[in-house]
Amino acid sequence: MDFTWNQALYEDIVNRAESLEKKRDMKHILDIGSEKYEALVTVAEEEFLTHPDGPYPGTRDEMKHDENYLRKKLIQNYRKVPYSGHAIQAAIDDAAAMGGGIVRIPEGTYYTGALVLKSGVELNLSDGATLRFMRNKSNTYYPVRFSRWEGVECMNFSPFIYADGAEDIAVTGTGTLDGAADEFNWMPWKFGYFGEKDQQIQRERLFAFNAERTDPVQRIFDDTVSTLRPPFIQFYRCRNVLIRDVRIANSPFWEVNPVLCDNVLIRGIHVETNLYNNDGVDPECSRNVLIEDCYFQTGDDCIAIKSGRNQDGRRIGVPTENVVIRRNHFSNGHGGITIGSEISGGVHHVFADENSFDSPNLDYPIRFKTNAKRGGSLDNIYVRNSVVNKSRVAIVHADFFYEEGRNGSHLPDLHNIVIDGFLTRAGGCIDAKYPFYLKGFADAPIRNVTFRNMYLDGVHGHAVLANIRNLRYDNVNINGVRQPDRSVDVGEEKSGPAL
Repeated sequence: MDFTWNQALYEDIVNRAESLEKKRDMKHILDIGSEKYEALVTVAEEEFLTHPDGPYPGTRDEMKHDENYLRKKLIQNYRKVPYSGHAIQAAIDDAAAMGGGIVRIPEGTYYTGALVLKSGVELNLSDGATLRFMRNKSNTYYPVRFSRWEGVECMNFSPFIYADGAEDIAVTGTGTLDGAADEFNWMPWKFGYFGEKDQQIQRERLFAFNAERTDPVQRIFDDTVSTLRPPFIQFYRCRNVLIRDVRIANSPFWEVNPVLCDNVLIRGIHVETNLYNNDGVDPECSRNVLIEDCYFQTGDDCIAIKSGRNQDGRRIGVPTENVVIRRNHFSNGHGGITIGSEISGGVHHVFADENSFDSPNLDYPIRFKTNAKRGGSLDNIYVRNSVVNKSRVAIVHADFFYEEGRNGSHLPDLHNIVIDGFLTRAGGCIDAKYPFYLKGFADAPIRNVTFRNMYLDGVHGHAVLANIRNLRYDNVNINGVRQPDRSVDVGEEKSGPAL
């Protein structure tokens, strides 16, 4: 039987998410500008780094290769700032004790460290309000908390906005969440630039804990050792989550990462962080998720669906399922909608509709990332009615040989994929190396893939395909030429216009 769009399930996901707007409790409104909370504002010393030669005058890629600039030691700076973190957290705690309410951040700039949302509480940023997070990389402002980093559980710096086991929580408003990360603060850990500690050392330590099945609460990364940059918003084991309208900028790591959550609505947010590993939204081991009307300008994947990495993903065994992604604008980022790579728990039932892929740096609008180390069952994914204006590598990319490739014993299972109604804007040029790049394993082929109603202009080469069963072309047009409508099986790697 052909895999088709499940309208009933789609509507159920949307209706569940939209019900969150009706559940907001307006009975208690606590304003941070009130006398009670202003009295809790203190003076704090922010520590931050600058470069002796000032900001780099060229591009980020040029800086990566400028050894003279990278070898210079950063300058430690200190300044006094009004610290509102205690006041905001006190208001959140008060609202929770009242049975729920809205904590309102009025116009202005408020310095804070990590915040913990509680059940029934909505954090609302008024127009012109900015929560600016301290650049001090210390547990004073970012306590060690149970979280997840690249799909692995650990005790690390707290995410900037965090919740664990909460219900009916929200972050809303037209204000800004500013993580204050830049090339000199948080980011040097990525590559060990400027003589800073190299993140890879602690990253490998974390992955070793995972491989050895160490108790997650014993995987401790405090500020004496940790170079694992925390995500901006991470809600863990929460129900009924709303994130709406806010602008999120300058995150040290992933922007929005709901983990083990149920019923999540992410609507109209504006993500603007062009640094490293700044995925926009990463639903992980979560179900019933609606991501709509958002704007993404990221330094990595715009939306990346995940479900845990390797042993942790299989131990926890919770897939991400029932996800709707619609009417989003992908303005910058190298991946549009990505499934993986931390995908060991699997993913099922993803609906993407009416999205605009418009990044000049986009490598893949649709990408599947897994291998024999990650594994995972990935199925029932339907993408339709979208515009793609740039795709430097391929419009649809699925490669089981990503990173560890065949080196593992957990064969991935990718099947029931439909890409329906992709077109290039009139007069546009995708500038793609391949139209499609799909490579499964001989003993774990990709199955049941349909390309339908596609009009792609500016494709330079042919499709690259290997180990696929039942690949169907239905009204696929490449550079103005309609490809033959047919269904094919592909064994060893081949390249051709339609195969």
